[in-house]
Parts: sequence; C-alpha cells; structure tokens
Amino acid sequence: MAHLRSRRRLGLVVPLVLSLTASLGFLPAAASAAPRAEPAAQTAQGPTQAYLVNTKTDRHTLKSVKDAIAAAGGTIVTAYDKIGVIVVRSAEPGFAAEIRAVRGVQSAGASRTAPLTAAGTTDEGPVTPLTKTQAAKTASASGATSGAEPLEADQWNLRAIGADRAARINPGSPKVTVAVIDTGVDDTHPDLAANFSAAQSANCVGGKADTSPGAWRPYTSADYHGTHVAGEIAAPRNGIGIAGVAPGVKVSSIKVSDPATGLFYPENVVCAFVFAADKGVEITNNSYYVDPWLYNCMDDPDQRAIVDAVNRAQLYAQRKGTLNVASAGNSSDDLASDAIVDDTSPNDSTPVERTIDPGTCFDVPTQLPGVVTVSATGVDNVKSYYSTYGYRVVDIAAPGGDRLYQIPDTPSKNGRILSTLPDGQYGFLQGTSMASPHAAGVAALLKSRYPHATPAQLQALLKAQAVNPGCPASYDQNGDGTQDAVCQGGKRVNGFYGFGIVNALRAVS
Repeated sequence: MAHLRSRRRLGLVVPLVLSLTASLGFLPAAASAAPRAEPAAQTAQGPTQAYLVNTKTDRHTLKSVKDAIAAAGGTIVTAYDKIGVIVVRSAEPGFAAEIRAVRGVQSAGASRTAPLTAAGTTDEGPVTPLTKTQAAKTASASGATSGAEPLEADQWNLRAIGADRAARINPGSPKVTVAVIDTGVDDTHPDLAANFSAAQSANCVGGKADTSPGAWRPYTSADYHGTHVAGEIAAPRNGIGIAGVAPGVKVSSIKVSDPATGLFYPENVVCAFVFAADKGVEITNNSYYVDPWLYNCMDDPDQRAIVDAVNRAQLYAQRKGTLNVASAGNSSDDLASDAIVDDTSPNDSTPVERTIDPGTCFDVPTQLPGVVTVSATGVDNVKSYYSTYGYRVVDIAAPGGDRLYQIPDTPSKNGRILSTLPDGQYGFLQGTSMASPHAAGVAALLKSRYPHATPAQLQALLKAQAVNPGCPASYDQNGDGTQDAVCQGGKRVNGFYGFGIVNALRAVS
C-alpha cells in the first residue's frame, strides 16, 4: 500500500520503562541527543496546525484551559475531559509555547510537523494477491483435510500455533470483540461479514468519532491493511475462504488513517482508544506506530505531548477493561540497546537522522505501559528477519511471516500470511502487523474462556500459554558469517520471543 506502514513497522512492544507512570507527568526531560525537526514554518494567518493539549481533569482547570486555548487563537476540535486531552487546531505560530505556560496544562504540542496535508509513507512490502491458479491449488489441497476452509492449506500460520485444532474445542465467543485500529475494515467481505460488529465501529480521523454507516470502511481497495488484519483475527469457518485464529469472536473497525497521507496521527489514535473503551471492546489490535515519529523523545515538547495524550487514552481503555495488543515494529531494532539510529522521522515532512536512547524515546503505542508487545516469527518458529526485538521489551511472539528465509511447504509456498483483502479478495502480507493480530486472536480465545479476566490477568494468561523456543544458537539468516541480531535472555523469557510464541491450542485446552 502506498501509504500504510505495515507496522512494523506495522502493523504495530512493550513494557515501556519503569519510570513511565500512568500520567507521565513525573517523567524527567531526558536528553536524547536527537536533532529535532521543527514544525513547518507558519505565519499568524498561515497553514492550520493540529495540537494536543493535556491537562488536569478537574472541572475548573478544564474550563480555564479551554478559555486560554480560545484566547491564544486555538479552535477546539474535541475534548476528552475524562482523560484531560484536548484536540486543537490553530494557525498561530506561537500557540504551543503560549498554551504550555497556562496553569493546569501538563503538556502540549503539535501532533505533526507539517500542516494538515502531507506526503505518504510505505508499507513493509507490497501485498501479494492470491492468484486464481494458486487459489485452485490451495482449495484442492485443503479439500483433502476434513473441515478445512478452502484456502486453509496456505495458512501455515494457523497450524504453527494450533489454531486449526483449537477451533474444534472453542472457536471463541461472539460476546468478545477485537477492535482493529487501522485503515478501516471492509465488513462486506464474505469472510468477515458474519463476525463484524458495526455497533463498535467508527471513523476516528480528525480526533472525533464518526459512527455513520460505513464510515469505518477503507477509503479505497489500496487501504487493505485493516481488512487483512481483521481476517487474521476472526474470519469465520464458513466454507468460503480462510479462517481466523478466533473464528467465533467479533471484530470491529476503528479507522485512524488520514485520507490524504495514510498516516496514523495521535489525535486519531486517542479517539480510537477512548471509543473502543466506551463501546465495551475487550481487545484492541494496533498494527502501526503513531505518526509522524517512529520514536517520541521526552525532551521534545511536541513528542512528549504525543506520548502523554496517547498514553492517557490507552490507560483509560485498560481501566475500562480493554487489553491493548501492538506490533513491535519492522525496523529490526533492538529496543533493549543503548542507542538506535532513526532516519525515518518525521515521516510527514523531511526526515532527520538522529540517534535516540530507547530508555527515553518511545515507540507509541507499543512501548506504553500495559500494552502487549508482539514480535514476528516465520514457519520455522524463528524470529522474522525484519522484526524488532528486545529483552524485557517484547512480551510475546506470533506468526508474522518471513518471505526470505522461512518458506513453508504449502501450495503457494509463500512465507507470508494469507488473509482477507477489500472487495472479496485474498492476499499475502508479512510484518509484525500480522503477528499482532495472531496474538490478539489468542487473547480473544482466552477472554472467551475467562470472561471476567482483567486486562492485566489476560496479559498474564497470554504469557503463560506461550511456548518459548529459547534463543537460537545462531541467527545468521543470510549465511554471511555475521549474526544478524543478538538474542538476550534464556528459555523462559528472551529478547526475540518474550515469554514465547502464542499457542491457540494451549489457550483453549
């Protein structure tokens, strides 16, 4: 897709850091030694910029801050009073600095570095459509397996985590919903329609939820990412095409991708977490990182405001009973290292190479407290070549595909993940974007089995059922004699797989 970022990069690790508190209000301004890209130059009547203003939540403070926003030349788009996040637009060049000085404001800054239009970005490899010939071969192979879906022979990922066998025991409860926070979901797809929850779906672009019919759908067929993710989670066993990890649960769509750029701006994500929580969603899947920064550094006031706002929203969702699952990223970064070079941010204007400290610069939402961080594996249960990792950062691993080094013995011999695409189509994708929905699907099975489990309990159950292969003796994927990544830790928990690879069969047994 021209502008989606297959998290991990899409498609979406987590334990933030011990000093990251619920409000982030006590985090010190850490030195990142990272050059910052300034917001696009504006004049008093120049292009309109988007801002996040984070405040205390008492009535008096909220009113005084809102009055100050108006006085400083800002227009409130929406205000989430219960978490103290206000989405604002302003053309005043000094708006952020002025509003930060207001009593009760705890952080404030621009949510992007360009005005409200910008350039796009890229995904983790293009989608590979399933051809008619491949589909016929796959359907023929699946027909030999009793009870299999027509295209299931190409779904090595289901067999890798026992999801095919788990479905015979417990396919998941329709009382459990996984919200796909993404580019939208085509709920008219014949392999999604039966399990789609329109009542828990919305378009959050701009920071305010639009629940009008169909608002949650992709803009075009090129915005396929969310539909692919949804199929991985909950495509029903209906004899049509593929099967999801939890074919009996519901999925909903909360669209957050900007129509002009495809980017996932923080105000959209704030809206999504709050909406999911208020609609009783049990689990959210987050296969993306919040734009425009791959890592948000706490010594930058704009980036600090982004972390603060999104963290308030996702913590609100946790308090309301929602488990948030996110992809670790496709940058092959070690999130437990001392330094990472980021040359991709900001991605809505001109990127600036910077060396960041993973202890004070965070990938959002995956490194926020309480969020489940998921790395990716291939058919051989080895870390995918692109997957970001990190000891005590990654929580669990799941199939995300590996087209280069882990090729399955399937009809299509495609190392990626087969799932649904808009307009009734199917295709292969890879990325931690694909790993996260596998974990979300297993979490949905656990929630079906333990309906009263809290988000923290669900996360503990998710880790407990995982199977850890341990660090590989060697990780020289291309055979050039050099280790492509170093796995720290042991058999119980390590940097490649966290507590292990999810296992649907163990989750329901």
